[in-house]
Amino acid sequence: MTQRAKIDTDGGGEPGARAGADPVTSDTVVHRPHGLTAAEVAERIARGEVNDVPVRSSRSTTDIVRGNVFTRFNAIIGVLWVVMLFVAPIQDSLFGFVIIANTGIGIVQELRAKKTLDGLAVIGEAKPTVRRDGAAAEISTSEIVLGDLIELGPGDKVVVDGVVAEADSLEIDESLLTGEADPVVKKPGDRMMSGSFVVAGGGAFTATKVGREAYAAQLAEEASRFTLVHSELRTGISTILKYVTWMMVPTALGLVISQLVVKDNDFKESVARTVGGIVPMIPEGLVLLTSVAFAIGVIRLGRKQCLVQELPAIEGLARVDVVCLDKTGTLTEGGMDVTGLRMLNGADEAYIRKVLGALGESDPRPNASLQAIVDAYPDSVDWRCTESLPFSSARKYSGAAFSEGDGESSTWLLGAPDVLLPAGDASLAEVDRLNEQGLRVLLLARTAHELDSPDVAKDARASALVVLEQRLRPDAADTLAYFADQNVTAKVISGDNAVSVGAVAGKLGLPGAENTVDARTLPADRDEMAKALDAGTVFGRVTPQQKREMVAALQSRGHTVAMTGDGVNDVLALKDADIGVSMGSGSEATRAVAQIVLLNNSFATLPSVVGEGRRVIGNITRVATLFLTKTVYSVLLAILVVVSQVEYPFLPRHLTLLSTLTIGIPAFFLALAPNKERAKPHFVRRVMRYAIPAGTIAAAATFATYLLARHHYTGPGALDAETSAATLTLFLVSMWVLAIIARPYTWWRIALVAAMGGAFLLVLVVPWLQDFFALKLVGVTMPWTAVAIAAAGSAVLEFAWRWVGRRFPA
Repeated sequence: MTQRAKIDTDGGGEPGARAGADPVTSDTVVHRPHGLTAAEVAERIARGEVNDVPVRSSRSTTDIVRGNVFTRFNAIIGVLWVVMLFVAPIQDSLFGFVIIANTGIGIVQELRAKKTLDGLAVIGEAKPTVRRDGAAAEISTSEIVLGDLIELGPGDKVVVDGVVAEADSLEIDESLLTGEADPVVKKPGDRMMSGSFVVAGGGAFTATKVGREAYAAQLAEEASRFTLVHSELRTGISTILKYVTWMMVPTALGLVISQLVVKDNDFKESVARTVGGIVPMIPEGLVLLTSVAFAIGVIRLGRKQCLVQELPAIEGLARVDVVCLDKTGTLTEGGMDVTGLRMLNGADEAYIRKVLGALGESDPRPNASLQAIVDAYPDSVDWRCTESLPFSSARKYSGAAFSEGDGESSTWLLGAPDVLLPAGDASLAEVDRLNEQGLRVLLLARTAHELDSPDVAKDARASALVVLEQRLRPDAADTLAYFADQNVTAKVISGDNAVSVGAVAGKLGLPGAENTVDARTLPADRDEMAKALDAGTVFGRVTPQQKREMVAALQSRGHTVAMTGDGVNDVLALKDADIGVSMGSGSEATRAVAQIVLLNNSFATLPSVVGEGRRVIGNITRVATLFLTKTVYSVLLAILVVVSQVEYPFLPRHLTLLSTLTIGIPAFFLALAPNKERAKPHFVRRVMRYAIPAGTIAAAATFATYLLARHHYTGPGALDAETSAATLTLFLVSMWVLAIIARPYTWWRIALVAAMGGAFLLVLVVPWLQDFFALKLVGVTMPWTAVAIAAAGSAVLEFAWRWVGRRFPA
C-alpha cells in the first residue's frame, strides 16, 4: 500500500508541507522537527561524532610513489644497476638512469591526474540537504554529524545510516545493498541504510551512524573510487609480463653460466656483457607508458569537465559498440515548456487551469514536466492538497487529492495517456498525432478512487491533454552523427511514449529513428528480447527493471554496452552496463554508480571520451609491439649465445642506445599521438602476432652479422669491431620495425623516425660519442655487409608483417 501524506485543511500549515508520524486532521498542525542547533553540532564535532569517511577519487600520493617505484622489474634492474656501477664504466650504467627518469615521469603524470580527479570529485560531490535550527542548507557529506536531520527527495542518495523522521510517500531503492530491485516504502521510525537512494516521494531522516560505522562504509571503504575494474589492456600486459618472466629467468641463468664459467674472459667484461644480455629482456617502459597514457587521458578529459571515476572506463568506452541513451537529459535539455492545453469530455478550461496549478504546488520537488506546469499555471490559493502520490517511473503517473475553495473535494491523476486510458480510447488518436510531432503529452484525469487504491487509475475520466515541448540539446545531433560514423549503434531507451521519442530522435538525425517499439510489447525471454533490441532503435514506455533487462539482453549477444542517464530510474541499468555515464546534474545515486560523470551535463563530451579511449588503446598496442620485439630478440640472442658458446655481442651501453632511439623516445611520442582506430579485442594476440616474427627476424639478422664479423676480424679490438657491426644491423632492423609501427605516416611521424636515424648516425661519426658508446665501424667490407643483412632482414620483416596481417587478422 502506498503511504499517503496528509496535509492540514484549515490553513494552519503550508501547502504541500511534509507530514510527521501522525495523520493530520483539520484540528492539528504539522510540526516539522527543527534539527540540531549550532551548539549541538559544535558539541558533536568536539566529540568526534562526524561523518569522517575519507572521500577520495584516486590513490594517495604514497600509493602512487610506491606503485611506480616498487615494481618487480625495477627491483631486477636496480640490482643489475648496482652491480654495473662497481664493475663497468658509467656509460654501461645508463640504463639505470633511464629507469629513474621513466619512474619519475610516471609519478609526476599520475600525481597530475590525481590532482585533476580530486578537483573534479569535489565539484561532483554529493551535497546532502541538512536541517539545522529549522533551516535547510546543503553541506558536504563529511560535515554531517550524529543526530543531523537530513532531507530527502527523488534521486537523493542516503549517505549515512539513520531512522526515518518524516515520510511523504517515501520509496527507497536498496538494491545496491540487498540485491532486491523492488523499492521499499518507508514510514517514520523505519531504518535507513547508507548506499540506498530515493526513487519516489520525499522525507527526512535522523543520522544514527556516521563515518566508518555506517553500513555502506562497513561493506567497503568508499574511499577508493580509484578501483581498477576489468581492463583488457592491463590484464593483457600482466599476462605478457608473466610469460616474459618465465622466459627471462632460465635464459638469464644460462647466459650467466655461459659468460662467467664457460668463457675464460676478463671477469668485469663478462659481468658487463651478461648484464647487457639480461637488461633488454625486461619491457619495463611498457607498464610506465600505459600508466602515463591513462593519466594523461584523465587530465585531458578533466579539462573538458569529465570526471573519470575508474581509469579503465576510458578504455571501456572505446570498446563500446552499443550506447543506450536516455532521452531526457541526454538528447533533450532538462527544461520543458507547456505549448498547449486540449480540453476533453467538455471540461471547463478555467477550472482545469486551477487543477493544474494546485497539482504543481502539491509536489515540493517537481520533475521537469511538472515544473513546466508550475511555470505555466499559478497555484490557486484557496485550494489545499490533502493527499499526494509522487510521480514514479514505474507507475508513469502522479496524483493528488484536493479540498477546493468551495468545500468540494476531488482527486486527480497526471501522467502518460496510454497508461491511464484504456486501449482504443478516442483521445489516444489525438495523443498519437501530437507524439508524431515530437511533442510530449500528459493526460489530466479525475478519479473516483482513493490514491492508495491499486485501482486508482481504473475508470479515470479524462479531462485535458497537457502538451509539452522538450528543448533539444544543440549538440545532440552532432554526437549521434559521430557515433554513427564510428559504427557505434545508438539505442534510445525512454520511459516516454515511443512515437514521441522517435520523433525527437528523428529531428536529431538518428538512423533508424522511425523503428519505434513500445517496451510493453517486448518479450520477456532474454534471447527474444535481444533480437528485438537489435532490430529496433527507439524504445518507449520502458520501466526501470526493463532497462536493466535490456542491458543484460544486449550483453548476452556479445555487445559492449554503455548506458547514459541522469535519473533514479537509470541507476540499475547504469550499474549493470559495461560503462555507466551520468550527467553531473543527475541524481546523487546515478553519479555514485557511474564510471564516468559529465560534470558539464554535455552529451557532446562523450565523443571525447571515446576518442581518448581509442587513443590510449591504439597507441599502447603500437608501442607494446615495439617493447616486446626487443624482449623477443633479446631472449633469442641470449639463447643463441649460450648454444654457440660465444661472447655476448653487446655491452649495456649499446642496448641502452638502441632502446632509447628505436623504442623509448619514439614510444613516448607515439603513445600520446592522436589515434581514432576503433578498439579491438584480444590485445595479447594482436601484439604478439607481430612482436614474435619481428623479434625473431631481428635476432637472426643480428646474430648472422655477429658470426660473420667473428670470422672477419682478428687480433686486439676484434670484439669491439664485431659488436659495432652487430649493433649496426640490429639498429637498422629495429628502425624498420619502428617505421612500420609509425604508419600511417604524417609529417611528424616521418620526422620522428628520421630524427632517431640521424641521432644514431651522429654517434657513429662524432669521435667522443664513438668512444663513449664503444661503437666504431672498422673497415668497409663488414659494415656494408651488416647493412646488406639488415636490408634483407627488413625485406623479410615487411613480407612477414603483411603475411601475418592477412593470416591472423585481429
